Amino acid sequence: MEQQKNTLADQKRKTVETAEFTEDGRYKRKVRSFVLRTGRLSEYQRQIMNDNWTSYGLDYQNEPFDFTKIYGNSQPVVLEIGFGMGKSLVEMAAQNPDKNYLGIEVHTPGVGACLAYALEKGVKNLRVMCHDATEILRDCIAENSLGGLQLFFPDPWQKAKHHKRRIVQPQFVENVSQKLQSGGFIHFATDWQNYAEQMLDVLQSMQSAVGIRNVSSTGDYIERPDFRPLTKFEQRGHKLGHGVWDLYFIKE
Repeated sequence: MEQQKNTLADQKRKTVETAEFTEDGRYKRKVRSFVLRTGRLSEYQRQIMNDNWTSYGLDYQNEPFDFTKIYGNSQPVVLEIGFGMGKSLVEMAAQNPDKNYLGIEVHTPGVGACLAYALEKGVKNLRVMCHDATEILRDCIAENSLGGLQLFFPDPWQKAKHHKRRIVQPQFVENVSQKLQSGGFIHFATDWQNYAEQMLDVLQSMQSAVGIRNVSSTGDYIERPDFRPLTKFEQRGHKLGHGVWDLYFIKE
């Protein structure tokens, strides 16, 4: 099947490269503290972030988080990398009060929009970060502390010469697996078939080494589960005949 040229999530692409904030609000390199004077934040988003960061935001630190202290309970923590504008993440948190959610996004307007929607929905089991995801995984997340990892529609880096920039690589899967509790999950979704195939190859090749297994009955992809909200981009893509591939692995 020919690789799709028009994708349904182009407006929701996320990267996790280390950088400093650019003028359009994208993260370029490591920062020591949260900065609000970046990106195309609306005044409303800026006010939301200023007023609610202590309740919803977490800053990078060079030691593992105490999730029980942060959330006030010992419920499983699900980490999502690159939540875009945060609508689906907030909806999942609202629908699953028995879980805690931690979202990472490097686009400050997306963080602002997520916080605004979380306040609107009255969600309390959600925290967000605006920092490089690889550094957070390395320094802030203890081993065997996550109930799951979600990565939905990451930047596909379409050109073959750029595939090495894709976040889903063996080292990434190994790092994530170390952070998962037994029974924790890895859930990837993409609307690029070529990337879906690479994701599957990487996960399948790492199964024995890191102790994960594919839950797909066909040994490859699963149907979109009900617990992953259907985004407007997917709805539009379905109408245009675009495909979406979900991969779901469990740590033994």
